[in-house]
Formats: sequence, C-alpha cells, structure tokens
Amino acid sequence: MSKHKHYLIDMDGVLVRGSTLIPGADRFIASLVEKGIEYLVLTNNPLRTPRDLAHRLQTIGLDIPPERIFTSALATARFLQSQRPNGTAFVIGESGLTEAIHEVGYIITDIDPDYVVLGETESYNYDLLTKAVRLVAAGARFIATNPDASGPSEHGIVPGCGSTAALIEHATGKAPFFVGKPNPYMMRAALNYLDVHSEDTVMVGDNMKTDIIAGIESGMETVLVLSGITRPEDVDQFPYRPSRIVESVAELEV
Repeated sequence: MSKHKHYLIDMDGVLVRGSTLIPGADRFIASLVEKGIEYLVLTNNPLRTPRDLAHRLQTIGLDIPPERIFTSALATARFLQSQRPNGTAFVIGESGLTEAIHEVGYIITDIDPDYVVLGETESYNYDLLTKAVRLVAAGARFIATNPDASGPSEHGIVPGCGSTAALIEHATGKAPFFVGKPNPYMMRAALNYLDVHSEDTVMVGDNMKTDIIAGIESGMETVLVLSGITRPEDVDQFPYRPSRIVESVAELEV
C-alpha cells in the first residue's frame, strides 16, 4: 500500500472496543496529525453528535476533534437536504440524528411528514413504531441511517437500526433506503467533507460487510483490522478481499 494517503477510519472495533481504547490507536491518530494527513472517523452509529463522540474518545485517551468525526446521522441529513431541501420528517432516534436533521433546516413533525427517518435509539417503544408504520403506509418516504442488524453495548448485543427497519418494512411492504455504510453515498459524502479523492484515500475497518465492501465499491484501498468482529478465517467467505489485513491499526505506517 502507498504511504501518505488520506484515511477514512471506522471507530468501533478499529479505534475503540466498547469503552476501551484499542492499543496503538492513539499513536496511529497522532502520526496522521503529525504528518498532516487528512483523516475522518466514519461511523454508522447515529446515536451521538460528533461533539459527544469526541468527548467520549477523549476520556479514554484518544484526542479526535468533532470536525474529524462523520456519522451516518450527518450523512442522512445531507441526503435529505439534497433530495428535498427544507422538508419535514418524523424521526426515531437520539440527539445525534435529530440535531443533524435540524441543522440542515428540516422540521421534525408527525403531521404529514415528507420522510420517516429511523436511526438507532435507546428508547424504542410501541407507540413510536406504530406511528412510523402508519406514516410510511400513508405515503411518507422511508429512510434509515444504517443497515446494521445489531450493535455492541456495555451490557452485550442490542438490536440495531436494520432490525427495526425490517419490522417497519414487513408491516408496510415498503423497504427503507439505508444511507450508512455500505452505501457508497456515505463514502462520497465523507470524501466530499474532506475534499479528497477516492484514489488517494484508504478505508480502514473491521467489518467485511460494511467497511471493506464500501471502500472497494468506492474505489479505495482497504485495510481490514482483526481487532473487531472479523476473524482471519472469515475473509475467504467473501468474493472480495481487502488490500491488506493487519492485527490492528498499531501495525499501520502512514
């Protein structure tokens, strides 16, 4: 792999594992900063704002400013604004999503919205899901931040946006448009945010089904780290391969 390229870097499983810093992640980020290499932490998790995530990372020893964090919530808000500027949406999600949608000029409402937008949330309830189902059935366009069926938490696995989206889809017969990885839209949005080209950028991730395929389909070099969910024996199950496989970002020289 070529050195001195720009980097898109997944967060969970690459830089952190739960609330624990992956050894060497701090040195990897510091080396990018020292050499003036453009980078962006790219996460499908839409729960928290970049400021919240930056604070969380700083508490465990990883100094990444908010402007270096790009979430599926930010990508979703940009997508909505590009499709139907200053529209309306019924939103199921936390502050990371609602704040991003407000910032692009959208109104959040349950009165005849243009879109139903589904993200991750820590407070799913039957009434919210029922309202989402009825609005989608009545004609609201169905958008979801990311297709992840499950995700990690401090207490173990939790249902992800993809699982809840499947419930709404089965109830309405209408499939959502997923904005987050592996959708190339999120990759292009991140590249545009950094103002860099895919040929000069490396995608670093721990998930073959999201990070690596998204990087490949976007024309990037890819690095699979084994510090997250993928095991070495898993790689041969896929018809595509990353450009490089390493134990963790500690092995990467930039």
